[in-house]
Amino acid sequence: MVSLMRAAIVKVFSTKYSLTLPAAALNYIEQVLIENEIPEDEWIVGLEFWAKEYLKGEESSSLVSLPALKKAYESLQLGTTDDVATADPSEVNVESYFSVVDAFDMPPVHFDAVRGGFVPGRWKPSVAGQASSRSAFLRERWGIIKEIILRNENFTPPALGGHDRANYLKLTSIRNLLGRAGQLFLLFGMLSRDPEGKLCLEDGEGRVVLDMQDAVPGEGLFTEGCMVLIEGEYTLEETIRVLAMGHPPSEKRDVARGLHGHVDFLGGGAMSLKEEQKYLPTIQANTQVSFVILSDVWLDHPRTIPALRRMFEGYAEAVEYRPMAFVLCGNFSQKGWEGEGGLKRYTNAFNALTDLLFEFPLLHSSHFIFVPGPLDPWSSTTFPRPAIPSVFASRLTQRIPKARFVSNPCRIRYFGMELVICREDLMSKMVRNLVGVKKEGEADMKRYLVQTILDQTHLSPLPISIRPTLWEYDHALRLYPMPSSVVLADKYERYELTYEGCHVFNPGRFVGSGSETGGEFEWSMYYPATGRSERSALSLE
Repeated sequence: MVSLMRAAIVKVFSTKYSLTLPAAALNYIEQVLIENEIPEDEWIVGLEFWAKEYLKGEESSSLVSLPALKKAYESLQLGTTDDVATADPSEVNVESYFSVVDAFDMPPVHFDAVRGGFVPGRWKPSVAGQASSRSAFLRERWGIIKEIILRNENFTPPALGGHDRANYLKLTSIRNLLGRAGQLFLLFGMLSRDPEGKLCLEDGEGRVVLDMQDAVPGEGLFTEGCMVLIEGEYTLEETIRVLAMGHPPSEKRDVARGLHGHVDFLGGGAMSLKEEQKYLPTIQANTQVSFVILSDVWLDHPRTIPALRRMFEGYAEAVEYRPMAFVLCGNFSQKGWEGEGGLKRYTNAFNALTDLLFEFPLLHSSHFIFVPGPLDPWSSTTFPRPAIPSVFASRLTQRIPKARFVSNPCRIRYFGMELVICREDLMSKMVRNLVGVKKEGEADMKRYLVQTILDQTHLSPLPISIRPTLWEYDHALRLYPMPSSVVLADKYERYELTYEGCHVFNPGRFVGSGSETGGEFEWSMYYPATGRSERSALSLE
């Protein structure tokens, strides 16, 4: 039968449409036909549709690529082609469009300032990193934001001459300040410190000391490492007397996807904005799909396992609305894993969780995703952080079929949506390192934090001396193109808000204050159909 199937595939793809099938593509087609139990008399018709759909794709070539072949198959499943009758969106197998992306599996995509676009990396990233990578990742971050600024309507000169042509905002490089004391300038660069500890602005071409005495910060949090726009006067002392400071403008997801839809940022194949929009009816029709997101699941806390049992019982009873995924973020130990008996205590805690999950076979169709926190093994100050070691995870992954331990941060891809999950005490780090913020009475710290990371297009806009990052994995921390949603799991109080179309929320600690004596255990439910989250809670009383 396999030989007959292969002959039918070659007849359609190679003989009729002159396409060359590599072994991986041929095996994938065979796998699809077998898994879907397609009758032999329907092979040719189905393969005809598939080949035609492949040739319509933007990435089609005579040598068939596996990602493009998969895209064509997905389009046929969704019924979004002219040749296939429209399928009922609620009947599409949404499970096949769900995936979890580990930060260390994301392809290295670098920003080329000359081309103004992204190019794939030439070599595999290394944890140690080459010496040249030390400055390259900062130049790339600066280049990405500068391109966003120059595309903004306030910085774009009119195509035709006239009075309006003189009114657009113009950036000046630091090296062009010399000899122009007493004039006002608009600068873009990174906040840093010089060897004497003075606050400076760097733009890749030079550095200038900032006089912040008269500065009026805009909305957001300003720390060293942030890329900022500064308006100020160049003085005879060769400093900038800052009058105003603000974050760069953000770029909405649709705009960025329209420009860079051909780039494969996550490693699952590039998806154009047009393709992404095809999925919207299916996403909106499947309102029952949800993700449960918990943070600070202290497994060594005496009331955590009973609270988890109560929560799992509730979801197991909801036949039609069982979550597609449970995302459990660390820390998974209240005291950390270090110290006397720490490793044994940590191992026993995960064994108890494994036994608990095994009691609910109805939930085994859901994905269980574990994201490490700052105190989980093996603790490291670098970012991104690897997954919890297999010595703790192996028993759970062997008994629970869809359990996966991933990096911090990680990403969930659901159709064309992207959900970034980051477990980091970011609010406290940003506040401790502020160099400027509006007066306390005027500041909405939650909104300012969200605005800062999205305007900075990065999960950690701090210098590496404060928040060390793995140079060659900095691309895994980017928030460009802007994700659909971001989870900022933080020990800070819970919140949920939307900025420039991106929904950002903190689920709060699962084991909150008062849990020792009762209190509530809280988490968040995220619904892709609406792109919004809502609070959930229970009490053991």
